[in-house]
Amino acid sequence: MAVPAPLAKLGQTIGGFSIGQRTVAIIGIAVLVLGGIALATFVTQPRYSPLFTGLQAADASAIVEQLKTDGIPYELSNGGATIMVPEENVYDARLKAAAAGMPTAGQGGYSLLDDMGVTSSEFQQSVTYKRALEGELAKTVEALDGVKMASVKLAIPEETVFVDSKVDPTASIFVETTPGTTLTRDQVQSVVHLASAAVDGLKPENVAVVDAAGTLLSAVGVGATGGVDAQASDYEERIQAAVQGMLDRVVGRGNATVAVAADMSMESAERTEESFTDPKGAPALTESTKTENYEGTGGGSAGVLGPDNIAVPENSTGDGTFTSETSDRTNAVNKVTENRSIPAGSLERQTISVALDAASTQGLDVDKVTEMVSAAAGINTDRGDLVSVNVIPFNAEDATAAQDALAAANADAEAARKAELMRTLVIAGASVLALLLILAVILFRRRNKQNREPLDIGEFHEYEALPDKFQSLDAPATTSIPSIPVPAAVAAPVPVPAFGADEDSARKRSDLDAMAASDPAMMADYLRTVMDDRANA
Repeated sequence: MAVPAPLAKLGQTIGGFSIGQRTVAIIGIAVLVLGGIALATFVTQPRYSPLFTGLQAADASAIVEQLKTDGIPYELSNGGATIMVPEENVYDARLKAAAAGMPTAGQGGYSLLDDMGVTSSEFQQSVTYKRALEGELAKTVEALDGVKMASVKLAIPEETVFVDSKVDPTASIFVETTPGTTLTRDQVQSVVHLASAAVDGLKPENVAVVDAAGTLLSAVGVGATGGVDAQASDYEERIQAAVQGMLDRVVGRGNATVAVAADMSMESAERTEESFTDPKGAPALTESTKTENYEGTGGGSAGVLGPDNIAVPENSTGDGTFTSETSDRTNAVNKVTENRSIPAGSLERQTISVALDAASTQGLDVDKVTEMVSAAAGINTDRGDLVSVNVIPFNAEDATAAQDALAAANADAEAARKAELMRTLVIAGASVLALLLILAVILFRRRNKQNREPLDIGEFHEYEALPDKFQSLDAPATTSIPSIPVPAAVAAPVPVPAFGADEDSARKRSDLDAMAASDPAMMADYLRTVMDDRANA
């Protein structure tokens, strides 16, 4: 069967390669094949998605056994708490796991109420309901970013008809965050209010939150906002940031510094106030009037009292008149009863100290700056707040040291960049040099191969003459052509034709023998020239 022309040409080209060229070609083909295999493996590899996260060891083991039985590939991550499966198998695997009742540790919340029978006692119902509520709250807290695991415990007192003996419910929440994550104050406050809103009668200040490191994030009686010290620190940071930002825009960054000190009340109290006011027009709520009139004669007069309390008659007879009027009125009065709950942490007094750099605040009105700071911080002089603004020279040693350190860092970075560039150039130069050396070796080997091809001496009669200085040489007939070293690869016997009795051929052979005997180097150059002419013919 005839070989196609392109394949035949490719075979001829490959056959003309030297050993170095064949080695480079084989290495290149191997690299291409391995790269293609790696690319195909990466493209065909399935993409994995989480099947379950936050699993307990027992649940993870059971789910892995189920995946092995179903022949579904899987990967474990996050210390075995997360199981990854191919995307196309996620939903099927979840359905099969749910049908098998896995994961069991995740079965909580209101699903506990499904297993209760009609014969359950009131105590069992109460405990099961509390467990269900705890499970639902734990699931909700675990859904927050950064929370790995959560546990909620509720203390719900029994209901009673006696108001005086009623106790408020409390809650404790344990959270374990992912590595490198810390819950912020806002997140803790969200957890506290989430729990208090989910349980009837639970107040935010009755929720305690603790993390895995044992840090108290929210204490009972204080709430999620933290203690008085934390509230004072938050207030001071907020006011300091507001004033500092304003001064940076006015005098420039680094030319002003602000310090804030806040005094917070550490006492909490309940206060009840009643106030009364007279309504306009003074309307009467209730009013009654009683009037008595008496006129007539008769009857002895009582007289007047004498000594020893004995009445002395004054007149025996006389006229009498009696008038009596009684009025009762209840006027309307405005009454206001106010109950106040005063928590700990209310601001009692604050002081602000501002220092301005004298070198950068020439001609600055200090009074206006003081007024601006007072307005920005909400200064209340009746409360005893104080603002102090002073213009003083700043110490520039730290700034100079920082500039020097920055300049040194920039210099080091520039030196590292130059060193990296130089290293890259050296590597590139070495690579180019190695490539040139390889090409030179390949060309040298190819040229040597061409120079060592077998020579048919019988064809020398086609050339007209030898160099002039050898035309007159008379070599003896017994002189033979010296042996020329030939590589082993081309050491096959060279056919030498018989010269016979032709005088011209004998003369040329004699000249060759003489040139080879007297000047072998020139003989080699002559042979090389003949070979090049044959190659170019």
